[in-house]
Amino acid sequence: MFLFLLPSSFFLFPFFFLLKIWAVTAVLLVLLELLLRLLGLGNPLIYVADTECGYLLAPDRAVRRLGNRIEINEYSMRTGSIAPLPPPDTLRVLLLGDSVANGGWWTHQTDTISELMARQLRQEFQKSQLPQIPSKVNYSDFEVLNASANSWGPRNQLAYAKKFGLFGSKVVVLLLNTDDLFASAPNAAVVGRDRAYPDRKPPLATVELLNRYLLPAVPAPTAPPTESSDKVVCNLEAIRHIKSMTDAAGSQFLLALTPKKHEFGESGPHDWEVKARERLAELVETEKITYINFLPIFNSAAELATLYRDSIHLSPQGNQLVSKTISHQLTYSAT
Repeated sequence: MFLFLLPSSFFLFPFFFLLKIWAVTAVLLVLLELLLRLLGLGNPLIYVADTECGYLLAPDRAVRRLGNRIEINEYSMRTGSIAPLPPPDTLRVLLLGDSVANGGWWTHQTDTISELMARQLRQEFQKSQLPQIPSKVNYSDFEVLNASANSWGPRNQLAYAKKFGLFGSKVVVLLLNTDDLFASAPNAAVVGRDRAYPDRKPPLATVELLNRYLLPAVPAPTAPPTESSDKVVCNLEAIRHIKSMTDAAGSQFLLALTPKKHEFGESGPHDWEVKARERLAELVETEKITYINFLPIFNSAAELATLYRDSIHLSPQGNQLVSKTISHQLTYSAT
């Protein structure tokens, strides 16, 4: 009897209270979605599985992440659109690499090692009075193509070169880091299953934030069961094949190796890293490969701590040092 005496507003109050909560929550979610989209979430680079290469960055895409522009061309390179072959007066360099060369979301397109190298080569050739490489002609333009992807190793890079060719490049630069000597065989199973290699855009930026950065990661697919137990020998053989392909094309080959941050100081590289580096040195000697070992170069740098953004990837200062060193070597090396 008492309930019938209560005003109708008493029963509506909980409903309106919940409605206000839902409305505020919806507004906050919309604002969060808009903010995340401004930061670039919701539109990540996507990957396509490839039988030979393992995976490639999806071609013909341009995105912006945390203010950094990322452009992928028709050949899955982190480079603008290119002609299949360069003009006669253009020095084209093909840079093969992993995430260090690629630059990832944390590097603006103009600050990648490849873009820095193109500008540095232009400056070096303008001031150089020595014979130009490798055909002793005066170039009026310079291109550095960036064929790279996260966690690629020498076998991925070899597969890419076999699939697409060398694009008429006069120089091929293979830029590795110490971890690449232990890289697994190309593995297409990660695409769409490992959150670092999405194969489609998420429905919302909020969904990407949750799935990629906040929720626990689902274990990534393992390497194919046919993988050799001695990964180093497989990767060294891949490096040798890239060198052979470059020689057959009449181009110059340059191998460069950047160290991991822990390799500096009193402890130095781990024993297995030292052994792998020794085996690489043997290959360099046998195949007469032009080789840049950045370990002593970085060790002698005045501000070593500023060269890295994490344990492997380089800071803008690190990218500058690598690009300048490689460009200087290419400019002043005779053939």
